Amino acid sequence: MEQLTLVETGRIEWREVPEPRIEGPDEAIVRPLAVSRCDIDLPYVTGLLPPPRAFTLGHECVGEVVAVGDAVRGVRPGARVVVPFQISCGRCPRCLRGHTGSCAAVPFLSAFGLPLQPREWGGALSGAIRVPFADAMLVPAPADVPPWWLAAVADNASDGWRCVAPHLAAHPGAPVLVVAGVAPSIALYAADAALALGAERVDVVSPDVATVSVAERIGARPIESGYDGKRGPYPITVDASGIADGLQLAIRSTDPEGVCVSPVYYPGDVPVPMGKMYTKGIRLETGRCHARSVIPEVAEATARGRLHPDVIASRRVDWRDAAAAMAEPAVKLVVER
Repeated sequence: MEQLTLVETGRIEWREVPEPRIEGPDEAIVRPLAVSRCDIDLPYVTGLLPPPRAFTLGHECVGEVVAVGDAVRGVRPGARVVVPFQISCGRCPRCLRGHTGSCAAVPFLSAFGLPLQPREWGGALSGAIRVPFADAMLVPAPADVPPWWLAAVADNASDGWRCVAPHLAAHPGAPVLVVAGVAPSIALYAADAALALGAERVDVVSPDVATVSVAERIGARPIESGYDGKRGPYPITVDASGIADGLQLAIRSTDPEGVCVSPVYYPGDVPVPMGKMYTKGIRLETGRCHARSVIPEVAEATARGRLHPDVIASRRVDWRDAAAAMAEPAVKLVVER
């Protein structure tokens, strides 16, 4: 079978590799049907975040189960499933606490389609992927929802949801500010989730015209701007800018006793105004999404029409066009078989 490999910065190619096979009783083989580009993929492809090694691309996936091990009970061949991007056993103490991105049964940061571990777990832009812990990992895809609507639920859409859901549950109807940047789709999924969850107003700040255009189409208030000044204040802010100026704008714009959520990775040290945050009682929440714990809720909201994945997915391409499209700009790219 073929798999799309980022060989090095600026070089993406389809490579022929053996098809995966069942190697344990709790495993499944899944054939990807729709794969969306994660916000971290473009920095890897363009060299903004130089890849440490060659790796197979694709980790936001909806697919069809084609084979299962003898111990698998939750899915059968022919079922359509959302495949979480992180590997998780579902049984260890961390998984049982909902921290499925830090599963103790596998090496830390184990994931599909990312070069975070020496072990290659495979990527979704391939003929098939082998999924361990199938009963714990695979989530049935809602019927009658197009696969391309659901692909990002495996990572970025769930990431955006978890940025706002617990805080809007604690403060119903609170206005939300989202600062967009290096992670435009996470920012937009967070804005979309906030609207679906009843925020009285959601403002999206970005210097990127395409991002604020999509924000307006999903019902948020678009603010085409850089990261200077101050907005709000807002009880809930989200920083998906990926740069210090964006993070500091979000913190400046957070109401006293409010929360600022940062779902993006910052390489190196980033200045944080701890004194001002202490004085105002602002909580800064950061860390990776534990996608498997959130996926069912986001998939259900998508199936009920509460979210706008068809709007946020700004570009769709055929499977054979993935190699060229992965390096091209788009707020959210989806590759379909």
